[in-house]
Amino acid sequence: MIETLSPIVILGVVASYFLVLMVISYYTGKDSDNINFFLAGRQSPWYLVAFGMIGASLSGVTFISVPGWVQSSQFSYMQMVLGYLLGYLVIATILMPMYYRLNLTSIYSFLEQRLGVSSYKTGAAFFLLSRTIGASFRLYLVAIVLQEFVMDPFGVPFWMTVLMTIVLIWIYTYRGGIKTIVWTDTLQTLCMLLAVIFTVIAISQRLELNFSGIYDSISNSPYSQIFFFENGWSDSNNFFKKFLAGASIAIVMTGLDQDMMQKNLSCRNIGEAQKNMFWFSIVLVFANLLFLCLGALLFIYSVEVGIEIPTRMVNGEIKEATDLLYPMIAINHLSPAIGIVFVLGLIAAAYSSADSALTALTTSFCVDFLGFEKEENIGKEGQKRTRFIVHIAFSFLLFLVIMAFYFVNDRAVIEQIFIVAGYTYGPLLGLFVFGFFSKRNIVDRYVPIICVASPVLTYFVNKYSELLFFGYKFNFELLIINGLITFLGLLIVSYPPDHTK
Repeated sequence: MIETLSPIVILGVVASYFLVLMVISYYTGKDSDNINFFLAGRQSPWYLVAFGMIGASLSGVTFISVPGWVQSSQFSYMQMVLGYLLGYLVIATILMPMYYRLNLTSIYSFLEQRLGVSSYKTGAAFFLLSRTIGASFRLYLVAIVLQEFVMDPFGVPFWMTVLMTIVLIWIYTYRGGIKTIVWTDTLQTLCMLLAVIFTVIAISQRLELNFSGIYDSISNSPYSQIFFFENGWSDSNNFFKKFLAGASIAIVMTGLDQDMMQKNLSCRNIGEAQKNMFWFSIVLVFANLLFLCLGALLFIYSVEVGIEIPTRMVNGEIKEATDLLYPMIAINHLSPAIGIVFVLGLIAAAYSSADSALTALTTSFCVDFLGFEKEENIGKEGQKRTRFIVHIAFSFLLFLVIMAFYFVNDRAVIEQIFIVAGYTYGPLLGLFVFGFFSKRNIVDRYVPIICVASPVLTYFVNKYSELLFFGYKFNFELLIINGLITFLGLLIVSYPPDHTK
């Protein structure tokens, strides 16, 4: 921590930030009922949804880790970002029109209408598992950095940092739900992007670079290569692998994810939702490019002034922790003002994905498992009380999972858990593709078995891929294989639409 940064100033800025969140929550949560909590009354302005979704898509992983990836993978991540554009086009033209036509609150209700109750419950369960682990992992990454660079100097234990974070998220989301999230995500996205922009400006001033100088320094550095075609399919940075993986990730982790789609479904109509998706995807490309440019500048600056890359212990070995370079430089080597802006950006990054995830988890459980949209269910007041309890329960669950990560205390193990959680999106891809593009019916009771077996088979395909596929190594495109295995499993237990069981 920079010594000239007064603890009172930092806490004052952070407290002011949370005060703004609470004010937003107060006004957006007035007279909130389930339709406002789940879908904001379908009255969200599309431009706010589009801007706020940028922060939710970037999250703390992007804010902390993407700049650090530049050292090992240069700008190859942009190949995936370009793939996102294809994925978002599929979402805007195929998925969202169907969601609006069916007037869905939970997108997994489609699986019940098309395939059956077991398919519906299985899809929703896989979302709950994936999002719980994913949101916890992202919040854990940011909490670790927040703890090391901000809270430790004040003597605050890690469990207290996490608890305070989750309690504050619960306080400003429990009434307004997605109606509040649309507005708070806008603020959080703004804070994240301003933190990156101000850091880029600060580093360029230290290096005495103007805009053209920044461009020249990055383009002439060893970090700026975007497209990789030379080494074929064996290269993890290969363009076609990255592009196809980006498209599939966008479709599954945005279009088939209740968290991300809930914001889109809160728009007034399909036209505004599609407009939101179009502008969101364009701005997201430039936002990711900005993070990569920041990463290049961080490494250029560290070499220029002699800053060593941070290290951490992994499996008994000391390895470079490039994801800690940004917080270390922002807090310890730049001005106090940049340190404060970074802390605000860090907090915004933590909350931009965790708050919407908490709301989506609550929505999915209430609608998909408690049947809030069924006529025979309890009345509105009873639903409101139940939703309140579910919201608390998921908040506590996030806290427990984060603390479990902390006590495991092995970054490599935790990242593997996160990767395993990513495997669970494959069955969702297979279920929705089968539901959309096949007219066949399925024996619904076999779906849970198929969806559990698919990630397991995918794991072994990945483990032995070099032996099975002549040295080929899977990367993010493994999601496509996972979805294909699920699709083939569903095809095996399917029958023609005119067949009677």
